[in-house]
Amino acid sequence: MFLRGYLRASTKEQDAQRARADLERFAADRGISVAAWYVENESGTKLARPELFRLLSDCRPGDRLLVEQVDRLSRLKDDDWKRLRAELAAKDVRVVALDLPTSWQLAAPSDEFTARMFSAINDMMLDVLAAVARKDYDDRRRRQTQGIARAQNEGRYKGRPEDKSRNNAIVNMLKSGQSWNEIQAGTGCSRSTLARLARRLKVGAKDGAD
Repeated sequence: MFLRGYLRASTKEQDAQRARADLERFAADRGISVAAWYVENESGTKLARPELFRLLSDCRPGDRLLVEQVDRLSRLKDDDWKRLRAELAAKDVRVVALDLPTSWQLAAPSDEFTARMFSAINDMMLDVLAAVARKDYDDRRRRQTQGIARAQNEGRYKGRPEDKSRNNAIVNMLKSGQSWNEIQAGTGCSRSTLARLARRLKVGAKDGAD
């Protein structure tokens, strides 16, 4: 049995490695070493996460996936969570999470009856915590949307400040004929930002022609 650590943060600005020391301490207290680490900055609402699926690809039957909290593994919608659970089941991989005490027994060898009992309990609790994690995400998004709408109605919402230096650089890259893929790779901007700046550039060119 190998214990494989999975570390995730939602954005590049967040430190995905933040919980590594806690996971290492958890494993050391049980006389286990973490065989490999898989680290990525991706939203937990996305099923397609490269490092998570590299972890699953590396797993052998009976391996354990170690996470700080269940929401590091999933903030998925129900259908996507069921797909991920099916992948875990197909690989015979069990999840051990620091916020799920029923899973801790799975991090150590045990007899067949104990392993089956804790696996059954753990599977049920995993489903509950995954649903709670998704609800928390949906609630926060709803409150954010409501807050923005209220601020807009009161004339207080100005949106995110524009990164003028970055956007000027992108405009210059567009003018020089660089492809959108090259610009995205170089700046990390979104496709919608590129489209908005391209429209702005086209309007500016028309105004200049007049």
